[in-house]
Amino acid sequence: MASFTTLRATATVHLLALVAISNLVKTDYINFYNIRPPVEATPFPKSFKCFTCDQAHDNYNCNRWAEDTWCPQNTQFCMTVHHFTSHGKTKSVTKRCAAREDCYMVGCRRHRDTSHMECVSCCEGMICNIEVPTNYTNAVFAKRQTVYSSAPPQRTRALLTIASLGLSRLFAG
Repeated sequence: MASFTTLRATATVHLLALVAISNLVKTDYINFYNIRPPVEATPFPKSFKCFTCDQAHDNYNCNRWAEDTWCPQNTQFCMTVHHFTSHGKTKSVTKRCAAREDCYMVGCRRHRDTSHMECVSCCEGMICNIEVPTNYTNAVFAKRQTVYSSAPPQRTRALLTIASLGLSRLFAG
């Protein structure tokens, strides 16, 4: 039977090895695009999750430490608010679940009193708010297209009918 001192020395060596290995693994390179929530029962139909944080120092830390909870039933979108300096340096990132009314304030604006920029974006979908908005091209309200049937919309059917009638007259006469 091994002595207590030998067991303690072995445990210490194992602990030091784990610390050395963990220092080799860089957590700065987490790929948030590959995150898939675990398959579990959802709290209600069409449930979703967003990255959520309140005034994080940057986007990476917001996403890395985001709380993993389902959004409330009265929300449909993920919102991101990005505050940054005129030189593009992030001051804070806030992400949350949002209702449609909250998302009407998307876009960028300059705060005159502090001379920093604020860009707000909203998106629809499971953890869709990975990136932060930085300008007018990505500070948008991105909604998914909803397809209810395989038939084309009424206007498209009307245009197709007119086009086919025109083509049939062209070839008939």
